[in-house]
Amino acid sequence: MVDEHDPGEAQGIRLQKVLSQAGIASRRAAEKLIRDGRVEVDGEVVTELGTRVDTDVSVVRVDGARVVVDDSLVYLALNKPRGMHSTMSDDRGRPCIGDVVEHRVRGNKKLFHVGRLDADTEGLILLTNDGELAHRLMHPSHEVPKTYLATVAGTVPRGLGKKLRAGIELEDGPARVDDFAVVDAIPGKTLVRLTLHEGRNRIVRRMLAAVGFPVESLVRTEIGGISLGKQRPGSIRPLRHDEIGQLYKAVGL
Repeated sequence: MVDEHDPGEAQGIRLQKVLSQAGIASRRAAEKLIRDGRVEVDGEVVTELGTRVDTDVSVVRVDGARVVVDDSLVYLALNKPRGMHSTMSDDRGRPCIGDVVEHRVRGNKKLFHVGRLDADTEGLILLTNDGELAHRLMHPSHEVPKTYLATVAGTVPRGLGKKLRAGIELEDGPARVDDFAVVDAIPGKTLVRLTLHEGRNRIVRRMLAAVGFPVESLVRTEIGGISLGKQRPGSIRPLRHDEIGQLYKAVGL
């Protein structure tokens, strides 16, 4: 966009203005970020305040995290309730995440949903129209970690975490967790936390069932460091700029 008060905008936008428009910092604070050598453009540290960038092609980073300079891009976190399907539409009329998006997000953004969950599982799903980021987040080669809280029947023995980290054999091949911890225990039930980068269908439920601890309830709390926090079931929130940068970094963008 060309600023009528600044004909030079045709050759690009001032870097401090780019950072300000992206919500990273005020213009004055953005100038300090630049002077302090914390800003990169296309892999080069920039300290000159007059630097202009073409936001259509340049990659801007602050402290190594990519800055989103395209205001048409949408990045959302949804807490999918139990009983809702992880699809944008359902030909059988069942509740799906598309229903929530339709009522909460203005315009047809053609959103991709990252991290499908079965209908009985609740928790974090990411929604974006950034196709490259969505593709990379879903591709197994990037090994984006996902964290779950599962309530299982029975008392979990001390060695179970070690067994799951070492890997177990399922019908469609071996599977293992990256981390496992017992969070809480009450008579007859145990709450456990698992982190893994597997994306196979119902993988957490199948793994726990295979070691003798069927899941009674399951919530995904994190994807790639983005946390569900205290977000209510059925609610959507925009990702913060630092969270978006964190996702870019996780997939090498």
